[in-house]
Amino acid sequence: MNHAAAITHRTLAPVDLVIIGIYFLVVFAIGFYFARKERTSTDYFLASRNIGWFAIGASLFVSNISTEHFIGLAGSGATSGLAVGHFEWLACMILLILGWVFVPFYLRSNVFTMPEFLERRFNRNCAVYLASISIIAYVFTKISVHLYAAAVVLERVVGWSPLTAAVVLVVATGIYTIAGGLAAVIYTDLVQTLILIAGAVILTFVGLDRVGGFAGLRAAVPTNYFHMIKPMTDSEFPWTGIFFGAPILGIWYWCTDQVIVQRVLSARDEGHAKAGTIFAGFLKILPVFMLVLPGLIAFALYRDMFKIGANGQVLNGDIAYPTLVINLLPTGLVGLMIAALLAALMGAMSSVFNSASTLVTLDFYKKIKPQATERQLVGFGRVMTGVMVLLGLAWVPFIHLISSQLYIYLQSVQAYISPPIASCFILGILWTRLNGAGALSSLLTGFVMGTVRFVFEISDRAAGGRYTSPAIRWVVDMNFLHYAIFMFVVCSLVLIVVSLMTPAPERRKLAGLTFATVDEKIDTVAVPAPDVKPAKETALEHTINIFFTAALVATVVGLWIYFR
Repeated sequence: MNHAAAITHRTLAPVDLVIIGIYFLVVFAIGFYFARKERTSTDYFLASRNIGWFAIGASLFVSNISTEHFIGLAGSGATSGLAVGHFEWLACMILLILGWVFVPFYLRSNVFTMPEFLERRFNRNCAVYLASISIIAYVFTKISVHLYAAAVVLERVVGWSPLTAAVVLVVATGIYTIAGGLAAVIYTDLVQTLILIAGAVILTFVGLDRVGGFAGLRAAVPTNYFHMIKPMTDSEFPWTGIFFGAPILGIWYWCTDQVIVQRVLSARDEGHAKAGTIFAGFLKILPVFMLVLPGLIAFALYRDMFKIGANGQVLNGDIAYPTLVINLLPTGLVGLMIAALLAALMGAMSSVFNSASTLVTLDFYKKIKPQATERQLVGFGRVMTGVMVLLGLAWVPFIHLISSQLYIYLQSVQAYISPPIASCFILGILWTRLNGAGALSSLLTGFVMGTVRFVFEISDRAAGGRYTSPAIRWVVDMNFLHYAIFMFVVCSLVLIVVSLMTPAPERRKLAGLTFATVDEKIDTVAVPAPDVKPAKETALEHTINIFFTAALVATVVGLWIYFR
């Protein structure tokens, strides 16, 4: 089944261009509709706290899925099969932790940002650390990776210049994000989710039909491609790293990162917030079938286009998804697929722009100018979104320097940022004895450990394995998920030991911030009285949420057993 004569570019037909044009029109119309409605900082940064579960779930999904998922997941599918899908299905479970464990604390404490929660629970220094590291990570990993992946896809599929495409997309995304705030981002995300899923699912079905269904696909790729549970010694996806290390990254990303949590904070009540996370969990089942599986299909259909290494592994998996789009889709559907890819990029990038501006405005500007009016806050937020857009544009000339290897490095950065933050949030809501001194020590310890590993890893690969010291080799060679477990344990120990050696925090200041104090009355002297307190979950909402949670867990466990 080797179709070596695969084409490498497509010229967009008029109908494709019309479809792409309609997509842009709809997105801008939504953005400017909400631009006319925004009034206060709650309106602009938290969409008036009036968003329902369906929009929240869709926005969580599309804020997470960007163009690099189309490139990266399909590429890993072509290289090593379905195992990379673990991260998607684990996310289904982590989203339930966000909904059932973290949401009540976030909504009842009435915070706008994650650093604000950390400041209330520990101290100002912890908040400054989290806000700073988040903003730096957004600019240097998220925005750059989104643009790199989009440039790769658009250049391969339709031959657009990477620089031109990146500039147009950054400016277009920036315009509606600056204009409409979080409401515009969430409702454009809703449209983008529908387009993204439609495009990706159609391509999967067309590909499966061409390869002869699941039976034909199983016959055409190595048998281990369909086995997801890999041995502990596997270099990429050891089961120990997947089930113990990946959840640490997941809790940081899904439960404590501003880009994700800001969507949940906009919910009209706790029931809708929780239902939104459950709905997003069901959506996260799909990427294995609509993004990873096409990688296997591309490998089965166009094996001759892939470079195979000495160990039999695919070296250029990045071409998998663009190759399918170019070769399998008829005129019209190519336009829909390009719109889906643009939706993925613009949805993820608008979320980053909006959340970064929220952090700068509320965690720095509002602290420096506490007397700032609502109008000034929204105005400053719009300016900061504009600054993020300019930083995105500043990245554009460097896109060609980002190789697929550097793309992997940028992704692994998250494994080195997340353990100390996850430790402080998880242990912070579980145990009232932990204090600010312990949290800051833990965060700084994690920062040093992550930096050391990252620097050693980059310099070792650049020099082709220069280190001979057993200790350094141990640090460099450990699977990054195993290293995340190691960091989490060390950071948790530092948090506990330093907290126990220093004075305990005042209990009255912890009201609503830990399990032991979740229903205690918030001290309005220590914390300004909340202007809007989201309603608690109703009995009916609770019953419905329990039912769908059980259904989601059963589905994911069933899939793991089937593809073990």
